[in-house]
Amino acid sequence: MSNEAQHTAASAASLVDYFTSDHRSCDGGWADVEAAADAGDLPSMAEHWQRFQNALLRHLGKEEQLMFPAFEAATGMTSGPTQVMRSEHEQMRGVLTQMSAAVERGDADELIDQGDTLNILIQQHNMKEEGMLYPMAERALQVDWPELRGRLDAFELDT
Repeated sequence: MSNEAQHTAASAASLVDYFTSDHRSCDGGWADVEAAADAGDLPSMAEHWQRFQNALLRHLGKEEQLMFPAFEAATGMTSGPTQVMRSEHEQMRGVLTQMSAAVERGDADELIDQGDTLNILIQQHNMKEEGMLYPMAERALQVDWPELRGRLDAFELDT
């Protein structure tokens, strides 16, 4: 099953499944970038990079613009886990900027080096989201999940 098909199937299940599937889809996108970089195929590397970067930024947007505000409204927690996650998202965006510059220069080695940094940030971040935030959000937003999922699907189409 393709990453897109897995994401679509998981989106019907639960908030945890939806966002965890999105994480795995982004991970697969990075693997494509690495494979092209390792093969020295700079045009393919740049193409896969654009797809990966777009997917990751879309994921961050879905969280920051839709899920986090819904969670905060449902729980009243505005300076808790979502604040930490937003801060980590900003760190990731900083690394993405450096990685984009490496792609523009055709510097596969620098892209992979920066990618190692991003990967560490992402893995630590995803563990927190998948282990703590997503289950909390799923409980808090259970009644609102069908409506939120519809908004997430629309966001996906708009970006």
